[in-house]
Amino acid sequence: APPPAQHFGRSSETAEPSDLWGYFWRGVTQNYFNFAGRARRKEYWGYCLFWTVCLLIIGGIGLYTDMDMGGFDSDISGAITVGLCGTFLLATILPSLGMIVRRLHDIGLSGWLCLLILIPTIGSLIILVFALIPTQARENQWGPVPAGVRV
Repeated sequence: APPPAQHFGRSSETAEPSDLWGYFWRGVTQNYFNFAGRARRKEYWGYCLFWTVCLLIIGGIGLYTDMDMGGFDSDISGAITVGLCGTFLLATILPSLGMIVRRLHDIGLSGWLCLLILIPTIGSLIILVFALIPTQARENQWGPVPAGVRV
């Protein structure tokens, strides 16, 4: 029998399945700069869901603060909203790219395809289609089947 394949880097998920919030939290903490391994659909969409919820909450806080400081009639209208949302986006760009790369690995594609997102409109749609493709139910060059996937 051939020796088992060796994989380098951390795996994208621990052995125990997690809730959707857990996927997001792990994405912005343990996997902050992790581009190795695989991320199943549930992990990817859990991250996306709570990323969007956090952005909406932060944007709402910014809008409320901007309105409370005199509305949008002043010279600095929207500065708090733009600052808060911009900070959140900058803080989560690396974990988001890592999640996309690990999701691409999970369906057997190279992580370099995440550069497609740089193509306006079409690139995001291509990444969306890739994110909807089911997990490869076998080991691939980027790691073993993620925990929780039925083989």
